[in-house]
Amino acid sequence: MPKGAMGIPGTVTAAQTGAPTAGDDTMWRGTSAAVIGIVAAVIGAGSARAEPIVGRASVIDGDTIEIRGQRFRLQGVDTPESAQLCQDAGGKDYRCGQKASLALADKIGAGNVSCEPVTTDRYGRTVAICSLNALDLNGWLVEQGLGMAYRKYSTAYVGQEEAAKAARRGIWQGAFTPPWDWRKGERIGPEGQTVPPPVHTAGACDIKGNISRGGDRIYHLPGSRSYEKTVITESSGERMFCSEDEAKAAGWRPPRG
Repeated sequence: MPKGAMGIPGTVTAAQTGAPTAGDDTMWRGTSAAVIGIVAAVIGAGSARAEPIVGRASVIDGDTIEIRGQRFRLQGVDTPESAQLCQDAGGKDYRCGQKASLALADKIGAGNVSCEPVTTDRYGRTVAICSLNALDLNGWLVEQGLGMAYRKYSTAYVGQEEAAKAARRGIWQGAFTPPWDWRKGERIGPEGQTVPPPVHTAGACDIKGNISRGGDRIYHLPGSRSYEKTVITESSGERMFCSEDEAKAAGWRPPRG
């Protein structure tokens, strides 16, 4: 008969059979606990969300607010620009962008707004879903016809837009240019038709050479997003150009995005 490690006939040690010893069991429990801890940490990190920012809000424009110095772009909604004109049911022009801003300010009043960050846009603004006493302000703007569902980034408020359109609320009562097309230079004509952006004519010295606060030299073509709101101050070194080649040769560049 075979002998075990202690010389006792018929006995076999755990080491000989490969069965776990008390030390192996302790090591296994320690390793398992470590693995479980790592998995829990990874899951927790993946599900963590930024804490909502709460406070008194000031309205920058129809879809942008500020709380304690931090700006929030409202997710999933695009309201007309501040200088944008729309037409009412009678074909009369009115400042629909300004109306959206004032309506949002009136709605918020002195209440505390809670903004839950979603992402950051290319301008460095925090994109968020903001609410007032459990009312989703993003959806409210669309539902009231003060803005459109920004389908490019979210379809969350398509239902509210369809309801506003059916009821002819806000901008849906007349003719208007979608904000994203307005920023490209499209406008509404006297008969409510869409007027395409003006085309730059070679030889016309109407290209605006602007210098940003950061010192960037940027030129803007007629009909581009920032053309109308860009004011040239020649005493600051800003100027007009007759062609893009001239602007580039002088050290200016086109806007990004």
